[in-house]
Amino acid sequence: MVTKCLRSLNGLFLILCAAATTFPLLNVLATSFSGSTAILSGEVFLWPVDWTMTAFSNLFKDGQLMNAMKNTVIITVAGTIMQMTATTLAAYSLSKTRLKGRRIALLLILFTMMFGSGLIPMFLLLKNLHILNTFWAIWLPGLISAYNLFVMKSSFEGLPGELEESATIDGASDLTIFTRIVIPLSKPVLAAISLFYAVGLWNVYAPALYFITDSSKMPLTVKLYQMIQLPDSNLLDSSDLSFVPPEGMKAAAIIITVLPILCLYPFLQKYFVKGVLLGSIKG
Repeated sequence: MVTKCLRSLNGLFLILCAAATTFPLLNVLATSFSGSTAILSGEVFLWPVDWTMTAFSNLFKDGQLMNAMKNTVIITVAGTIMQMTATTLAAYSLSKTRLKGRRIALLLILFTMMFGSGLIPMFLLLKNLHILNTFWAIWLPGLISAYNLFVMKSSFEGLPGELEESATIDGASDLTIFTRIVIPLSKPVLAAISLFYAVGLWNVYAPALYFITDSSKMPLTVKLYQMIQLPDSNLLDSSDLSFVPPEGMKAAAIIITVLPILCLYPFLQKYFVKGVLLGSIKG
C-alpha cells in the first residue's frame, strides 16, 4: 500500500514537472500563430487566437533569415564534426596510461575548467590569427569541451582491455583499434556528446556577436535578435495589416530556433541517458 502511494505521488510529481516545462512552450507556440489584437489584449494562453502566420512571414520576408539559417546549419554540422573528431582523438589518447605526459596534460585540461582567458585576450588572439569575421572564430575557441573530453575519456577507459590486447596481438595499429573497435562500441556516448556540441553550436550567440561583424555571416540567433530589437518600420505601424507586436515576433523567433533541435532530439534520446551514464561510471 505504501509502495503504491509513493508511486502515485512520484507519478503526480513527474506530471507536474512535465506540465511546468510544456505549458510555457505551448504558450509561446500559440502566441507565434495568434493575431496582433489577441496578443495585445492578453487572450492567448495555450491555443492560437485569430490564427495567422504574419509573424513568421515578417521574419522571412527579406531573405536575411534564410541566409542566417544556412550559416547556422554550416556552423552546426561542420563544427560538430570537427569537435567530435578532436574530442574523440584526444579522449582516446588520454585514456591510455602509456601516453607520456598524460598526467600533466590532464591537469592542464582540468585547469581550463576552473579558469578562463577572458574576452579581450581571446579577441586579440583571434585577431592575430586573422580569423575574425569567419566561422573559425566560433569553431576554434570551443573545439574541445573539457567536460565532454573527460566524459568520453571515462567511457573509453570502461571498455574491456582484452579487446584491444587481442587486436594488438593480431597486428592492429592504434588507429585501427580506434576506428574499428572503440568507435563502434561507443555509439551511445558519441551520440550524447554530439548532441551536446550540436545544441551548443545551434544556439551560439556571444562568440558570433563579439567576433563576427559581417551581416552575411551572422548565425540565426544573432540575426533574430537584430530583427526583433531593430524591426522594420512597418512592424511598428499598428495600422499596417502586417503589424506584429514584439511579443509575437519574439515567440516566432523562439519557435524557429528551438524547432530543429526538438525534431532531432527524439532520434537521439535513447542514446542520451545511456551515453552520459556510461561516461560517468569511472572517474
